[in-house]
Amino acid sequence: MAITAAQVKELRERTGSGMMECKKALVDAAGDMDAAIEALRMTGLAKADKKAGRIAAEGLVVIEMSADARKAAIVEVNCETDFVAKKEDFQEFAAAIAKRVLQDHPADLDALMAMPLKEGDAATVEDVRKALVATIGENITVRRFTRIESDHPIACYRHGVRIGVLVELDGGDEQLGKDLAMHIAAHDPRPVCVSEDQVPEEMIAAERTIFTAQARESGKPDDIIEKMISGRIRKYLAEITLLGQSFVKDPDLTVGKLLEQAGAKVLRFERVELGEGIEKKTENFADEVMAQVKGG
Repeated sequence: MAITAAQVKELRERTGSGMMECKKALVDAAGDMDAAIEALRMTGLAKADKKAGRIAAEGLVVIEMSADARKAAIVEVNCETDFVAKKEDFQEFAAAIAKRVLQDHPADLDALMAMPLKEGDAATVEDVRKALVATIGENITVRRFTRIESDHPIACYRHGVRIGVLVELDGGDEQLGKDLAMHIAAHDPRPVCVSEDQVPEEMIAAERTIFTAQARESGKPDDIIEKMISGRIRKYLAEITLLGQSFVKDPDLTVGKLLEQAGAKVLRFERVELGEGIEKKTENFADEVMAQVKGG
């Protein structure tokens, strides 16, 4: 039977697939719209599976807050290119996931992926992710999320689309919370935890090993070496803990002193940076051209 342009248009609108893919699906299904949709869905799933191994280090970090600022969520959703990260359908997908995390508090990533993306919908987060992969043509992953619920106000700050910060603050005011969130986003090195007593022992031990080796090269007496090591450990702890760091808006003031002056306390913070820890593929164009020349 003849397939009309109107049928192709309808199938394209309903599935987001390309025009030629829609026409072929309709021809193969003898004009049966539901059968064509199912065929495209299965094709899309196969395409999504093939793209699953490709590195996705671009994307968005999204923050969702409750109206009373007592609940907050950060989600990182990745794609392969910055171009796709700017597409409206990708941004809507990431925003919908953040809303789902805030509302339903999934136990882990598997639980989140099995949830309906939107209230009342049959399609799960994973279903929509795979459909987007088929439509957009890039690997898309929901990498991680974090959620805070508190009796205290939660401050947030998002730097562009790449860094998101939440701060649970006891005392102080809204401006202090925002300043602290901006500090956590901007400071280099980034704070690992709030205070020294929260620093993992293995981190301190690793640094002590390095400092000890460096100090022994000085050839100084053991008692002097021990003092050198202790001094460097103190400096290291100040650099990686929020309370010990110099406040970015006033380097003469530590964050600990700032909080003391405000009569406030940071209970917890979360910082998510896009692509952090993902090993990105690096390409050298000159090497690529040379390889092609040699291959020719």
